[in-house]
Order: sequence, then structure tokens, then C-alpha cells
Amino acid sequence: MTDDTYESGLVNRRRVLGDAWVDKSLANRNDFNAEFQELITRHAWNDIWGRPALGDKTRRYMVLSMMLGIHAYEEFAMHVRAALDGPPESRLTPDDIKEVIMMAAIYCGVPVANHAFGIAAGILREKGLLPTGTPVTPKTPGTP
Repeated sequence: MTDDTYESGLVNRRRVLGDAWVDKSLANRNDFNAEFQELITRHAWNDIWGRPALGDKTRRYMVLSMMLGIHAYEEFAMHVRAALDGPPESRLTPDDIKEVIMMAAIYCGVPVANHAFGIAAGILREKGLLPTGTPVTPKTPGTP
């Protein structure tokens, strides 16, 4: 592999996750995990996120879904933040994230979705995108 694959991966990683997250990850490199950081930068962020076919927005949906499917809640939280903060063309809305979780309730299980709603709601509150203490009126079946 050439150094170009690492540099291209780093560009994609920064675009998707943001500079602050990537800088923090790279600052935490040590003799034990440095090779792993290089591996994911080259392969996940260059070889996969660098593919043109799907685009970042579709990949965001897929990653959120897969993280729930394998119960990788810390990674789910990281990608929720990245999806909300990403470039406008690939940013997801709170409603987009809600729909991912609703589907996960059926395909991954209600406990997974319940946990995911808690994680996502915390992040939305932290970002000021979900008011706290707002009462909700339940919808009557069959109404929009």
C-alpha cells in the first residue's frame, strides 16, 4: 500500500467524522494501537468510504443500521454525532435517525431500538435539537 491510500483515507475520515474527532483519535495513538489506526484509515476510510457508488449519506444510513445490528452503541453514538454535524449534502436530520431506529426495532429488536433512542435523544438534547421536558400527545392510530 502506498502512503496515498492513508492520506486519501484521512481526508475521507475527516470529511465524515470531523476534524475534532479524528484529531482526538490520532492523538490517542500509541505503540499498541497505531497500526490499527493506520489499518482503519487505509481500509475503512479509503477503500470503503472512498468508493463512489453509494455516497456519504447512504453510507451514513447503512453504518447507523449496522452499528445497531451488532450492538456497537459507542460507534452508533459517534456516527449519530457525525451524521448531525456532517457536510450539508450528507447530513442526516433527527427524523432520519429516528427512522433508522424505527426500522432497527423490527429487524434488530425492540431492546436495541429502545437503547438507541436513549442514546440518540441524549445527543439531540446535548446539541439543542430536542427540548427537554416537552410533553407528547400520543397519536391516535390512523392519524398523521
